[in-house]
Amino acid sequence: MTEEELTALKYPVGKFARGTRATTPERRTECIGIIDRFPQELRTALQGLSAAQLDTPYRPEGWTVRQLVHHIADSHGQTLHRFKLALTEDNPVIKPYKEALWAEHVDARTMPVSASLGIIDGTHARWATLMRGMSAVEFERAFVHPEQQREIALDEALELYVWHGRHHLRHITALKERMGWG
Repeated sequence: MTEEELTALKYPVGKFARGTRATTPERRTECIGIIDRFPQELRTALQGLSAAQLDTPYRPEGWTVRQLVHHIADSHGQTLHRFKLALTEDNPVIKPYKEALWAEHVDARTMPVSASLGIIDGTHARWATLMRGMSAVEFERAFVHPEQQREIALDEALELYVWHGRHHLRHITALKERMGWG
């Protein structure tokens, strides 16, 4: 497999463009709707997959579908927490985590995806409700990411997680297409 083909498998919807921000009311509404619908879209993508299929990596040396689902629960839960920190503190410094190592723990490698789907359902319901109640000024609030050494405004974090959901959904749907799991 060529480097180009591996990159296409790793970033099936392209890489996130840092600095992309949901700055208009219309775009924020659209993004919040995407966040709100994501759990159902994920469930639809996973529907009918067997345990063996869930344990199939989406690309060579990539995570399995099971690990992707548990990663999404971890990541999106962290993001809801980061939104709340940014809304209640001035430029809080967030705690990064080593997502690749989290995905290797026994829970991410072996647990049924139903546990994380419940977390994703609840996280997205709360997150969408929170964002629907936020003002334009609140979307400008930010947290500091120490590894990136920069502030990330909540309207950028919103766009990032719209991308993140689409990114991982496409990992799953592209794998299903390649494998003929229809």
